[in-house]
Amino acid sequence: MLGFIWGASFLSIHIALREIGPLTAVAHRTTWAMLILWGYVILRRLPLPTDPRVWGAFVIMGLMNNVIPFSLMAWGQLHIETGLTSILNAATAIFGVIMAALFFADERLTVRKIVGVSMGFIGVATAIGLSALTQFDIRSLGQLAVIGGTISYALAGVWARKTLVGLAPQVAAAGMLTGATLITLPVAWVFEGPISLQLTMQTWGAIAYYAIVATAIAYLLYYRVLAMAGSGNLMLCTLLVAPVAIILGAIVLGEALPLRAYTGFALLAVGLMILDGRLFGALQNRLSRA
Repeated sequence: MLGFIWGASFLSIHIALREIGPLTAVAHRTTWAMLILWGYVILRRLPLPTDPRVWGAFVIMGLMNNVIPFSLMAWGQLHIETGLTSILNAATAIFGVIMAALFFADERLTVRKIVGVSMGFIGVATAIGLSALTQFDIRSLGQLAVIGGTISYALAGVWARKTLVGLAPQVAAAGMLTGATLITLPVAWVFEGPISLQLTMQTWGAIAYYAIVATAIAYLLYYRVLAMAGSGNLMLCTLLVAPVAIILGAIVLGEALPLRAYTGFALLAVGLMILDGRLFGALQNRLSRA
């Protein structure tokens, strides 16, 4: 379910961008999701942090996990297909492994991780294509913007582990979105003008989906899956997002991706499965028994 929800978010963002700018789209996303999550926190009577340093950490977390990646990816979608955006977004797990190894002693790179990361990088490079390096244009810049968003996501994971440990995840998510909203509202106002609520029903429907369903509800579902099935299964969820986005982009928007995009995703998927380790571990056990 989480994979389908996130996969469809790329289509809804694309639809919203037909009427509003990328910064305004992000401001809507963080604001409405923030309100929903604070309503959940209040109803559940979850304890709130009192340390001012934690609230400062929320602002940094909101910047790295919401403002920067949401904005870069929304802008990138103005210039590349939704399916390709979702494929490049899958590299978040690859960069997450690298950042964790750089900042945490207990997350060192093993041989398996190195192989998985290398395969992931090959997949990303294949999906982007050599033409992005030899003929740099606005499309190439859009792809790099999405990659920049994945790196920001990875850094946010490091920041969360260093500063937000011990908080209820729902409170951390609400606080993070509050910090993000404090940034996105004035920034969108300055660069794209006053935020108008006089939008078409189609745009409001798209905003409602990616802000309420794909952000607020998805965060709650994310932490539920994490508690029930662990981080390994959440990583595999990444593999479901791109196919959903590709199919919806083809059916609704008539998008057609080049063969290299599908080849790149296949290589990236193999890299993610190597990082997860369970599939190859099971195959190795079977071979050793045989």
